[in-house]
Amino acid sequence: MEAELVEPRLRPVGVIESVLKERSGAPKQGSEGAPDAWIEVHPWAAEALEGLAVGDEIIVITWLHQGRRDVLQVHPRSDPSNPLTGVFATRSPDRPNPLGLHPVVVRAIDGNRLLIGPIEAIDGTPVVDIKPALR
Repeated sequence: MEAELVEPRLRPVGVIESVLKERSGAPKQGSEGAPDAWIEVHPWAAEALEGLAVGDEIIVITWLHQGRRDVLQVHPRSDPSNPLTGVFATRSPDRPNPLGLHPVVVRAIDGNRLLIGPIEAIDGTPVVDIKPALR
């Protein structure tokens, strides 16, 4: 039985500003040499930053806007020697709903901007949500 299609209405809370400009130049994971980057939080969502502090560990949820939504299997880590694997068993940005989960540390706060890192998201990536890391 096919599930009923639900049309979610995501409203990005901000956008990534990064030196990483192309998907091909980004590391696979933040811990693999990714730089710090800024999140420019949209003015309407700025109040939601209240309570965050430098040094906090957070999860940044992004919309991987360059991910392919029609891909269901990939070679993990883009290595053709790895067997085809369903995207739900990988961290591939290509998936039916391309959400990215990025565990990062808040490095600085400047008004409605957060310097966070390390993060592999490329410049212009929409930020869907920000949550405290589970402890």
